[in-house]
Amino acid sequence: MVDLLDRWRAAAHGAGARPDPATTRAGEQLIVRWREPHRHYHTLAHLTAVLDVVDQHADLAAHAGPVRLAAWFHDAVYDPRAAGDANERDSAALAESVLTGLGVPAPTVAEVRRLVLLTAGHTVTPNDRDGALLCDADLAVLAAPPARYDRYAAAIRHEYAHVPEPAFRAGRAAVLTGLLSLPALFRCPPLTSRWEEPARDNVRRELTALTGVPKNAG
Repeated sequence: MVDLLDRWRAAAHGAGARPDPATTRAGEQLIVRWREPHRHYHTLAHLTAVLDVVDQHADLAAHAGPVRLAAWFHDAVYDPRAAGDANERDSAALAESVLTGLGVPAPTVAEVRRLVLLTAGHTVTPNDRDGALLCDADLAVLAAPPARYDRYAAAIRHEYAHVPEPAFRAGRAAVLTGLLSLPALFRCPPLTSRWEEPARDNVRRELTALTGVPKNAG
């Protein structure tokens, strides 16, 4: 956990946060959020995976600093019972409040907020390199080897254990169908070339398991 906290401090200080104990406390509070007991996929492991993709491909972003901060906040508020994009909106509001309180300049705060909101639908305009990297990092699990993807899907089901099976199947199928309808799941060219095909194969496979109907969406 020390390494993760160091990564938070580096990102926050790099964005202009004051180098005082408040920045460390903010990181500790974020880590507490990511460790909430109702989380099974949206955990510190997911946060770390997203940060790793951002760090490994920082050269694809126009400004990697805000992308790193947005990664920290993008699921900081996560309630599986929330409707629509409430989690993303609340996470964006939390980012705005915390970062402003730490002295991060307003334009950077606004950019982090914008990036967090993008993760609600993963719809990115063609020239938005920062949004593309964050969304690609968030969806990277879709391109995982099948066994790991299946563990991800099972963890999502666990987070929605309160939802009856028929309703979950319908809702999850709608999410997966929405993903397949995107022109591309990944926008950064190096990641698209590696991840697009295995991701679509995984999503189609899960969708078929949920509905019994093969999906051939490209």
